[in-house]
Amino acid sequence: MNMYVKARTELERITPYALGQTIEEIKEQYGITTVRKLSDNENGYGTSPRVREAIMQASAHLAFYPDGMTSGIVEKLSAHYQLDQKHFLVTNGSEEIIRLLTRAYIDKNDEAVMAEVTFPRYKTNVLIEGGRAVTVPMVDGKHDLQKMQEAISEKTKMVFVCNPNNPTGTIVAKQELLSFIDSVPGNVLIIMDEAYFEYADSEEYLDTMPLLDQYKNLVILRTFSKIYGLASLRVGYGIMHEDIAKELHKVRDVFNVNQLAQAAAVAALEDQAFVQDCSVKNSAERCFLSGKFKELEIDSFPSQSNFLYAFTNRPVIQTLTENGVLVRQMQLPGYKEAFRITLGTREDHEFILQIVSQQFHERAV
Repeated sequence: MNMYVKARTELERITPYALGQTIEEIKEQYGITTVRKLSDNENGYGTSPRVREAIMQASAHLAFYPDGMTSGIVEKLSAHYQLDQKHFLVTNGSEEIIRLLTRAYIDKNDEAVMAEVTFPRYKTNVLIEGGRAVTVPMVDGKHDLQKMQEAISEKTKMVFVCNPNNPTGTIVAKQELLSFIDSVPGNVLIIMDEAYFEYADSEEYLDTMPLLDQYKNLVILRTFSKIYGLASLRVGYGIMHEDIAKELHKVRDVFNVNQLAQAAAVAALEDQAFVQDCSVKNSAERCFLSGKFKELEIDSFPSQSNFLYAFTNRPVIQTLTENGVLVRQMQLPGYKEAFRITLGTREDHEFILQIVSQQFHERAV
């Protein structure tokens, strides 16, 4: 007998996350052998050599459940940040913390304030719990914190600030962010998503860690997926007041971070020289590519991350794709094309500039 079991009403407002074409699909479609994947903000310099060694050693224990409290990572994070272990929660990617926060704190019809153009999983997880996402338009690719503050109501349970912001790469000025954090009521969670903070080198970037003692409603999200190069292993972490951590522990899966991921994260934290090297290279390539793009009439928002949000009235995306360069297509009013491109190596960038310049030249002839 055919039966139809209706899913939760909240899911009617949600569409699955849109994934791009796979590398193999691109190769087959365009008849090419090399693909440069610059669409997902991964680390083009790979991972620390220590990580590979740690994974090999940990693979001898695959028959056993992992440490349910991720004690090794928490211990390393505590030493790295000089902060008590009770403030840390390690998860299966930082997105899991977003899900835990909405699961633990969003009741039906509660509101969460966020930027209109930011990481889409904030909104998705709020909607899943029956909440309402209040989105605030951005100004020149940046959070409008004044308007976000004005959007806070009696129904607001949390506000999300992605800094640097994904997908625009911009940051909020230090004093502006400080003022905003101070203005948010104490019964509203301030969730700072800092997945790309290691890439920020501006003096205007605010280190929020010292604010934890003063603002008990502050939650900081960070990840091993970006500069540490562990995207495939899914390890993220939150830094927060211990009372918030206790609530999140109630709703998280017991063995949420696998054995190999835990070993890799510990090894990655021990190699800060690798992190520093990636940060320096990224800053140089960010300056190089954004400057060269400008010469080709391809503008971009001022980025403090490992990617550029580029926009132009010239055809670029199809040329990149046909030549095996994968980027994330975006939309920006007033421009024919907009895309987010992960910063790669100098070789990647010179290849991109060559094919784009050649295409522009051919169209001009």
